[in-house]
Amino acid sequence: MPVRHSIAALPDLLVSQIAAGEVIERPASVLKELLENALDAGSSNIEVRLEGGGIRRIAVTDDGHGIPPEELALAFTRHATSKIRSLSELEAVASMGFRGEALASIASVARTALRSRTADAAHAWELEGQNQQHPEAASGNLGTTVDVRQLFDHIPARRKFLRTENTEYGHCVTALERIALARPDISFRLFHNDKATRHWRSGSIEQRILDVLGEEFVSQSINIGQTQGLISLHGLIIRPAHARSRTDQQFLYVNGRFIRDRLVSSAIRQAYSDVLHGDRQPSYALYLNVDPNTVDVNVHPAKHEVRFRESGAVYKFIVQTLGAALAQSQAEQQTHATDDSAASVMSFPAATSPTSLAGSPSASSTPSAPLQPSYRHQGRFDLQQNTQQGEQWQKLYAPLPEHTPPAPLSEPIPSVGAALPASEPGSAAEELPLGIAIAQLHGIYILSQTQHGMILVDMHAAHERVVYEQLKQAMDARDLPCQELLVPIVFQASETDMALVENHQEALQELGLKISPAGPTALAVRAVPALLARGDIEALARHVLQDLNNIGSSAQLTQQRNELLATMACHGAIRANRRLTLDEMNALLRRMEHTDRADLCNHGRPTWFYWSIADLDKLFLRGQ
Repeated sequence: MPVRHSIAALPDLLVSQIAAGEVIERPASVLKELLENALDAGSSNIEVRLEGGGIRRIAVTDDGHGIPPEELALAFTRHATSKIRSLSELEAVASMGFRGEALASIASVARTALRSRTADAAHAWELEGQNQQHPEAASGNLGTTVDVRQLFDHIPARRKFLRTENTEYGHCVTALERIALARPDISFRLFHNDKATRHWRSGSIEQRILDVLGEEFVSQSINIGQTQGLISLHGLIIRPAHARSRTDQQFLYVNGRFIRDRLVSSAIRQAYSDVLHGDRQPSYALYLNVDPNTVDVNVHPAKHEVRFRESGAVYKFIVQTLGAALAQSQAEQQTHATDDSAASVMSFPAATSPTSLAGSPSASSTPSAPLQPSYRHQGRFDLQQNTQQGEQWQKLYAPLPEHTPPAPLSEPIPSVGAALPASEPGSAAEELPLGIAIAQLHGIYILSQTQHGMILVDMHAAHERVVYEQLKQAMDARDLPCQELLVPIVFQASETDMALVENHQEALQELGLKISPAGPTALAVRAVPALLARGDIEALARHVLQDLNNIGSSAQLTQQRNELLATMACHGAIRANRRLTLDEMNALLRRMEHTDRADLCNHGRPTWFYWSIADLDKLFLRGQ
């Protein structure tokens, strides 16, 4: 039997070291805490000096209001702070720090010196760590400097978990970037081993994002700006075609605080669910502002997580805002060329003006590869926009009177095998964003001619998106036409499949599928959505059952509805080597022009590419 030890209070140093274990993981954690204190001090300029990746030294100097000499010793005391005084202030805290633990935790695991000067002081005062009770006079400008050296030197068990200097330096840079993106009104300078490595001057949020994340991120992004009551969302999100395999460019701020919140991250991922390919990750710099009384930041010791009082409303707002922006991204119709590539980036609106087709791009010195459809950064963006921008979007992308909208979903949706409606007679290429079809290549691609070039369309991928969006709209309207099969499609099924059909009959019927047992180990498909009647019905049924097996419960089935519809659309879309008439090809192009996100298939792959006449001229050295 183990020996019982009496209960005793822990020494203050050990308590601080335990607290530091929750907050201070590496040099970047120290830097984050010091930077947050500098922000709360009302600084305009912040200088960071690192040595050895922050392992040997981290010094942060600000020009804030400073700390009076009589409060310097108190600054090293646990739970001593100037940020809050009551529970009500904690519940609506607006400062970056509020617990009063940072300096005490840092001083318990490293040599820490604090030097500060207020506006009414003749000189600065300096205090060395928690052991010194009386500050000494020192030279220094208005503001505060916290100098941290030899992190974890006397705690070998913690120090051995630190990585190389370069790795730790990289984490410190990331911590500084996160703070800098939150406060563009503050100038930041970074030195590493006495060499200047970063200098971000104060300015607009647009310029700060450009400085930190670069021109490539900005030029490949979509502007977000929406306000609804006391909640607003502003910033930039990457176009789906430029999503990355890593998550290193995901910056999310709630009331100016960088966080990694599962609710918001899930909402962002949901907004991208129809347009991301594979495990690609979206990049973004998003600023979510809510009433401070409706969000709790006192959830995680490192303040990386928050809790929303109305989490459902926040989730819905983010999904709808980003989803609308992604859907409207193709509504920016343009032809774009760069010095490095003459290939044009073109997209089209949900209802397109015949006179809005952009002109031919300027020529470049070298032939270029085709670029996938996407849309261009609009230059400066205002993070203080309100609902006026949303109203302008609605006006900008409203259907024009001279253009005929798609047939309403209340009418029967034609099957895949039926001839697509012919385009309007007399249509000219200059009136149609995707041009006029002139040929089908290898039974896979549609070649069309536009006013300023040519477009190559993957007919299966394009039709897949069209069918998918029609299925979603029909499901939302609870008007999904179903077609009974004259001869049921019977296939062998496992016991798992038989059970799935029995347990999910209601869900299958909502999807327009009627599947019933046709024997002990056989299932019969007796009806399918009319839009998919000429597709591979057996493969469709098997894949839907497989998705149902992966999804599980009925509640999850409702949440994953779009994944099931995407599977159905994939099997219902035109297959390779199916010969289409010119009328059918043109009808598909017209439907694409009136379909959200038609530049990407359901899996995030591009549906068409564009070459300008200038591109073609360069390939043949014309005019040279």
